[in-house]
Amino acid sequence: MAKSKSSAALGGLFVVLAGCLWGTTGLFIKELNMAGLTSMQICELRAAITALVMLLLTVCIKPSLLRIRLRDIWIFLGSGVGSILFFNYCYFNAIQASGMAVAATLLYTSPVFVMLLSLPLFGEKITGRKVVSLIMTVAGCVLVSGVFAAGSSFTKEGVLYGIGAGFGYALYSIFTRYAIRHGYESMTITTYTFLVATVGGVLLTDFGEIVTATVAGGANLWLLLVGYAVVTTIAPYLLYTNGLRHIENSKAAVMAAVEPACATLLQIVVLRTFPGPVAMVGILLVLTAIVVLNTGRKRR
Repeated sequence: MAKSKSSAALGGLFVVLAGCLWGTTGLFIKELNMAGLTSMQICELRAAITALVMLLLTVCIKPSLLRIRLRDIWIFLGSGVGSILFFNYCYFNAIQASGMAVAATLLYTSPVFVMLLSLPLFGEKITGRKVVSLIMTVAGCVLVSGVFAAGSSFTKEGVLYGIGAGFGYALYSIFTRYAIRHGYESMTITTYTFLVATVGGVLLTDFGEIVTATVAGGANLWLLLVGYAVVTTIAPYLLYTNGLRHIENSKAAVMAAVEPACATLLQIVVLRTFPGPVAMVGILLVLTAIVVLNTGRKRR
């Protein structure tokens, strides 16, 4: 029992840390946009750098982890194309159609999809505690996003793309669970997920513009891109994938939603931008949801 509790606590810590690292994404995106790269180009570069770094790390540490069974290729097609590529494509289109606040709000419908899909696929129970935590998390993300502020506009296209982004985001947990059940390690899952995403992203990326921007940006831009890949992709995806070994998908999805709260707190520390009272209430809701999800007496 003690071992199980400590294992779950460790898994929860990994997931929360992953969410905090994902919360730094906005800082990198701002700098990369200023360098002349579009969101989809940034996504492709991040996937390519992640795949390359993970391949090199795996070869150096344990080359045998690169072996996968041909019959399991559907798992990595699902996590790479069905999740990473589809999620990013929908998310960036949602931003263009309805703005950042609406897109960010709809993205955090993902825990709902994870919870609903994990019930029939993995037999995870939907408990009252999970539902309460989920409602608090989604409400908190809505408040943090500023979706009710002036300038936010819900369009049919934006809403559809936003929900698509939430669904794609949720699929990473689903396909990763299958990969874990098939015996694959976190390094294998992360490597092949982003290798597949890189190949798939070739069709959606203007490499001419990437060459122009990277040549103009020089070594500083490449250092920024590598830092972006390490901090917002390699480290958090390895942490999140390891976290899924110890806790249920539905719990992990809710706990990872700490991302927007961390992003807001990071803006206070780094950019000296202070959120309004509504956003602070949202942060408290998200943090309280995580506490509610992980407390309470368990019946034998």
